Amino acid sequence: MIRHLLKSTTIAGLGLGALMPISATLGYAQESSHVQFAPGNFGTMVSGTITGNEYVDYQLGAKAGQEIFAELSIAESNGDGSIYFNILPPGSDGVAIYNSANDGNSTTVRLPSDGTYAIRVYQLGNDADTGKTTGFNLDLSIQ
Repeated sequence: MIRHLLKSTTIAGLGLGALMPISATLGYAQESSHVQFAPGNFGTMVSGTITGNEYVDYQLGAKAGQEIFAELSIAESNGDGSIYFNILPPGSDGVAIYNSANDGNSTTVRLPSDGTYAIRVYQLGNDADTGKTTGFNLDLSIQ
């Protein structure tokens, strides 16, 4: 079971308001949460766990030319902690514009088009294959 928690954080000294998540389960071992920032706020911290081949998508609406910042860190793991994220553009069938397994678990990406982007958190390798569980923190912002 994928577990996650959305909580507000403070970025650049600005107290961020409440995050308004809407969650829906989409089939076996997949979850999707729509993330909206309160007016005037641009960031939040998402926390959760992934087990085995599960993944979770955090969906964020954005406009072309804005930048998304994402940084994934491991909170704890009963395996190797091989957890990563992809940034998927609007309408993607799984093709990413950023893949942290190749490029690192922290990035800022200028967004090419208006729409809803998904930040997909997942495990690879032995952790995915043997059903290990990794807890994570995902720092997100859009400017």
